[in-house]
Amino acid sequence: MKQQERRTVRRRIFAIAAGGAALGLGVAATLAAWTDTEWVFGGDGAGGPGVGTSTFAIEQNTDAPTFDGPWDDEPENPGGEMVFSAVDILGTDLSPGDSVYASVALRTKATSIAGDVELQPAVPAAGIPADDPDGLLFAALDVRVATSATAFACDATAFTGGATIIADGDLASTGGDSAQALAAASGSVQYYCFEVTLPESVNDEDDPSIYMDRAVAPAWEFVATS
Repeated sequence: MKQQERRTVRRRIFAIAAGGAALGLGVAATLAAWTDTEWVFGGDGAGGPGVGTSTFAIEQNTDAPTFDGPWDDEPENPGGEMVFSAVDILGTDLSPGDSVYASVALRTKATSIAGDVELQPAVPAAGIPADDPDGLLFAALDVRVATSATAFACDATAFTGGATIIADGDLASTGGDSAQALAAASGSVQYYCFEVTLPESVNDEDDPSIYMDRAVAPAWEFVATS
């Protein structure tokens, strides 16, 4: 083969080799683009969900005066039953000037965060028969409520001792004038004493006998917030 022809073939071989090298580098660059991913999740340390919401709930005990009975959850009217003290041998039947007393204790549940509770005005107890068709007795009654973070006797002395009086007025429109704090996880107890009075002023009516032989069942709501 002539020298000129050998040079031409050699140049062609070099050109093809160079083109193949360029193509080879392109393929190698594409294959080198590896990917990988990693995930994490918010757990509770035992494989469950680790981000949740807190619980706020209160419970009551009407087992006065020791409050060693069960704590109950009563979120609907009429709620738990407070038993009023007897006026005399006739029981809770009021005459003008008489008062009766009943108590309840509140706390947060064992799994609850802290919060506050505030007493609302009385309303008729749902589903409890009453004998006051025109609401005359309900409107005439007065109420006082004393409260303390320590247990105290629920009688007339409750309103002259160290307890705080949070309500004093007519039954139908008087609620608590302040909120009481409850610690988290049943960490504190708030005690309440209710005094319901038939005022002597009913004797000033033209016919006081219109209040005789009546019966009502007031119910109170504690609104709790956290």
